[in-house]
Amino acid sequence: MHSQSINDYLREHIRTVPDWPAPGVQFRDITPLLQDPKVFRVLIDAFVHRYMDKALRPDIVAGLDARGFILGAVVAYELNVGFVPIRKKGKLPFTTVEETYELEYGSATVELHTDAVKAGDRVLLIDDLIATGGTMMAGRRLLEKLGATVTEGAAIVDLPVLGGSRKLSDSGLPLFTLVDFEGH
Repeated sequence: MHSQSINDYLREHIRTVPDWPAPGVQFRDITPLLQDPKVFRVLIDAFVHRYMDKALRPDIVAGLDARGFILGAVVAYELNVGFVPIRKKGKLPFTTVEETYELEYGSATVELHTDAVKAGDRVLLIDDLIATGGTMMAGRRLLEKLGATVTEGAAIVDLPVLGGSRKLSDSGLPLFTLVDFEGH
């Protein structure tokens, strides 16, 4: 890996599954990144080293259901900050706030416990992939309802052709992604 960039190294370990979940879709499967301990460490270290910087260091990490939990919890642990899950509707047992967003075919709702963050908390919002940006935008709105500031959105993969990263950036949310894939 010495002569290879981290981005290229990670790209080599992302599996493309053609025609899943629908014909014409090129699904970017991140599970191989998690299976190999060396690759998993490179992945997590790429995020941790970025957010150790005092200017970018969050008070808390929020992960989006479900693969954002995997990344977010480990990154939070390594940064020695707390972690909060943003779940699909109906999965959290305590009082929640919710946000509904549009999908390609229909809508979805995510929730967050009302005591998950405090006003003024600096939050890193993390997920595995940015496609249309709807999930991350909904997560950001939830955190802001509770008074937190989302300092950056982070993901392993960006699918720029679907417009999500542009939509998020246009809304003022700084983004950090490791690998871009053309097409969807």
